[in-house]
Amino acid sequence: MSDNSQKKVIVGMSGGVDSSVSAYLLKQQGYQVEGLFMKNWEEDDNEEYCTAAEDLADAQAVCDKLGIHLHTINFAAEYWDNVFEYFLAEYKAGRTPNPDILCNKEIKFKAFLEFADEVLDADYIAMGHYVRRTFPTAEDIANGEKPRMLRGLDNNKDQSYFLYTLSSEQVARSLFPVGDLEKPEVRRIAEEQDLITAKKKDSTGICFIGERKFTDFLGRYLPAQPGNIETPEGKVIGKHNGLMYHTLGQRKGLHIGGQKGGGGNEDPWFVGDKDLKRNVLIAVQGKDHPMLKSQGLLASQLHWVDREAIKDPLQCTVKTRYRQTDIPCTIIPIDDESIKVIFDEPQIAVTPGQSAVFYQDDVCLGGGIIEERI
Repeated sequence: MSDNSQKKVIVGMSGGVDSSVSAYLLKQQGYQVEGLFMKNWEEDDNEEYCTAAEDLADAQAVCDKLGIHLHTINFAAEYWDNVFEYFLAEYKAGRTPNPDILCNKEIKFKAFLEFADEVLDADYIAMGHYVRRTFPTAEDIANGEKPRMLRGLDNNKDQSYFLYTLSSEQVARSLFPVGDLEKPEVRRIAEEQDLITAKKKDSTGICFIGERKFTDFLGRYLPAQPGNIETPEGKVIGKHNGLMYHTLGQRKGLHIGGQKGGGGNEDPWFVGDKDLKRNVLIAVQGKDHPMLKSQGLLASQLHWVDREAIKDPLQCTVKTRYRQTDIPCTIIPIDDESIKVIFDEPQIAVTPGQSAVFYQDDVCLGGGIIEERI
């Protein structure tokens, strides 16, 4: 028997292939494995978008196949209070938030971990995220080394961007079994083990809310405020349904494609800025327009995974959105709560409200919320 046989792991079972294979791998490694399915959104009307019932059935089928017990828990109140209200407030303020990051922070690695700890007596929790972690030895820990979070092996699936708010203590309590695998290998294992989720497509859309038409969904909670679309010179060229429906650098959905710019310019239009005071969307032509480019950014609400606040300038790389190629940059501390980030080369469509996440090689250092571009 391995040493793992005395360790109890609670796996977040989503009804997807990644968590299914995570549970299988942990069982193979000798752990005492149980599943926990979270319901984090209360369906209103006869939702075809929110697939909680189907996901629960799939999670139960996988647990039955693997011979593990599945618990269920409803975190809808926590999700509403700690994730969704922030999400709405950010959109109302004209920013573009990332609810998946907050969901990981407040639900999957806080509420879930607390429940697994206090009710299910877990040694670890496990999730189907594509990230890796280090395992310092007792001697390393005695010398002050903390567990670090690393990018997932599958560069196309790496999810460290969404997990930068984890503390080293949370990382120490978490296992990520598929982080060392590439997605095709995960699906192959699921097929070999005849798991019902083997060919289930990956979920997309807002964390826990599913795939629904975003403008319709947001309109249920925030009244739209239509306004003008203008050029930087102030010429009105169209109407928007609400600033909250648009993000910097956006090209599609502006409905101004037939408009020509100055001098008969026929380049495509992009969202260049939002004038919140006047409720005006500023549109510019061409993906290389200067208004789309930023030399850097200011970030706050900082979180560092395995270190204290950065005191001195630091050269590293940054992602300002998921799956972006790493941008070489320099972090310049302003104080413990805010930083200036200067890119080695100007970047397109840096978006306030999104997260800037920092790396050195494969190590995820941490990140913060983009306050403004510079």
